[in-house]
Amino acid sequence: MPRRSPYQIELSATEREWLESHARRYTLPYRDVIRAKIILLAAEGRSNKEIARELHLPRPIVSKWRKRYCREGPPGLQDRPRGGRPPDFSPSGGV
Repeated sequence: MPRRSPYQIELSATEREWLESHARRYTLPYRDVIRAKIILLAAEGRSNKEIARELHLPRPIVSKWRKRYCREGPPGLQDRPRGGRPPDFSPSGGV
């Protein structure tokens, strides 16, 4: 018997509209589009394994984003600060 995620997602109309607009945008970074699609599919009641298969992702990645959205809502889909050494050059190309 397949395991069901303890993180069930129910979306408000506003959340669903926001996620659907993100899932359709070609100008957003790929990671943002995929995260929106994960949540939309999870809200349909699909398992992590089904979502992973459909989106060609590892199951732990699907589980991570489902869990974060369940706990934090839309802000949970944002990248968090990472540790490590800061970049040597600024993103604008200067030193």
